[in-house]
Amino acid sequence: MRYGTPIKVEGGLRARSRRGSIGSAWWSRRFIDILERVCDRGRLSRGRGYARAGQVLSIDLSPGLVSAAVQGSRRTPYEVTIAIEAYGEDRWETLESAIAEQAVYRAKLLAGEMPEEIEELFASVGVDLFPRDLGMDCSCPDWGFPCKHVSAVLYLLAESFDEDPFLVLAWRGRGRAELLGSLAARPAAGVPAVADVPFAERLADFYTPGGSAHPPERRPAGSDLLPRLFPPPADLAAPLGVAYRRLGE
Repeated sequence: MRYGTPIKVEGGLRARSRRGSIGSAWWSRRFIDILERVCDRGRLSRGRGYARAGQVLSIDLSPGLVSAAVQGSRRTPYEVTIAIEAYGEDRWETLESAIAEQAVYRAKLLAGEMPEEIEELFASVGVDLFPRDLGMDCSCPDWGFPCKHVSAVLYLLAESFDEDPFLVLAWRGRGRAELLGSLAARPAAGVPAVADVPFAERLADFYTPGGSAHPPERRPAGSDLLPRLFPPPADLAAPLGVAYRRLGE
């Protein structure tokens, strides 16, 4: 079945890539590789054309769901949805604990980087980082899998992952700020947690000296404390004594 030429869009979302593959970072390429293995290559190719032509009007990502509007040949834009499983709090608690136990992964995420090994970490707790199954739907009459409108959204989604890898995790149910806040609050692997004692409770023992295996030697009080601590050199002792007597006269 052939459809008419799509209506041109002014100000639509346009892929940065003008030819070849879309997506450059390892996480976006991983997502594209999955798509190209399971989806019809012909429709994916037409979807790249739509993405580069700016036919996608909007994309909204929320936990478990991407919603988009794509302008086709009809006056009314088509509505596209792409759904995956969003993990709940219990699952994310397990994932965050596993990440915190790996100092390198934790440090990279806190620095805004996506460690490539994180996909294996997800697998180690029995879940997928990248979706194996996508619930794809479009209001267009094309029953292909996926249609070119869904394909266009998928390619632009991959490019958005290039710019912000944390969108991959947000789609799974954990936003960037929430994830990094949780990781920052957890002690790094091998570092014991330090109790947070209010300052007012520390005032009573603020100046209390701690114990020592070698307590300091008691110094006698009085005027001879300074000479005992800093005795004058032998060659200066006599002149200093003379000077002291002269000042005392």
